[in-house]
Amino acid sequence: MMRNDPIKHVFIWPAVLVVLAISIFPLIYSLTTSFLSYRLIPPIPPRVVWLGNYAMLLQEPRFWNAIFTTTLIAFIAVGLQYAIGFSVALALNARVPGERLFRVALLLPMLLAPVAVALVARMMFNPTMGPLNQFLSLFGLVNLPFLTNGHWALACIIAVEVWQWTPFVILMMLAGLQTLPEDVYEAAELENASAWQQFWGITFPMLLPISAAVVFIRLIESYKIMDTVFVMTGGGPGVETETLTLFAYQEGFKKFNLGYTSALSFLFLIAITIIGVTYLALLRPHLEKRR
Repeated sequence: MMRNDPIKHVFIWPAVLVVLAISIFPLIYSLTTSFLSYRLIPPIPPRVVWLGNYAMLLQEPRFWNAIFTTTLIAFIAVGLQYAIGFSVALALNARVPGERLFRVALLLPMLLAPVAVALVARMMFNPTMGPLNQFLSLFGLVNLPFLTNGHWALACIIAVEVWQWTPFVILMMLAGLQTLPEDVYEAAELENASAWQQFWGITFPMLLPISAAVVFIRLIESYKIMDTVFVMTGGGPGVETETLTLFAYQEGFKKFNLGYTSALSFLFLIAITIIGVTYLALLRPHLEKRR
């Protein structure tokens, strides 16, 4: 039982105030900057344009291309991560031979820095000297434009994302599988339910809350992808693989257009919020049925 001791506020509130100051001040400053025409290079005095930056962004084809590219990468990568991760988790939970070795090996990609993974991937997918194209040349096949063609470059980025972050899904789904009660499956076996029926009737419904959380986390994280794209393609060829975060980086740290970048950041926040709210609203009826 907690004591109603006023001294606890002396220890709690300083930390709370510091956290609020660190998080809220940049947010308010960024929101204020988004209403200004503000450049550092060339130095231009701040000028109030109100919603001018937002209007310019909404009329910018490059902005809509970045939204489409980011959404495409996020949904395809997360869908593959969930499908592969859940399948591998089911196999590991079934005590396959070498299960312990697989558990350690499958978690290694998640522990690596995304920049390091992207550097290795860029060398592997190099159109001229990469080992993949050299391997294909042994069979008389032509070099594939892995990073010089827009569609191939997107596929390579998605493949790297799936390789690195599927272990997170494996870890979460395996933890969920190991908490499921055995007596439910024993009752299903007495009813002669097949493995497929047990999966759709027991396993998948009971893991739906964990699945929803895993997909939501990975979806939000995938929308913030930048380092992998920056290292592998730099947003190219052209701007075909440019994501929202990379677009913001180009405008903010290369052109030093702070007002425009702040407006872009808030539009990104609004887009993420809409996607998150829509996702949770679609899932709520299904989750309430399982209670």
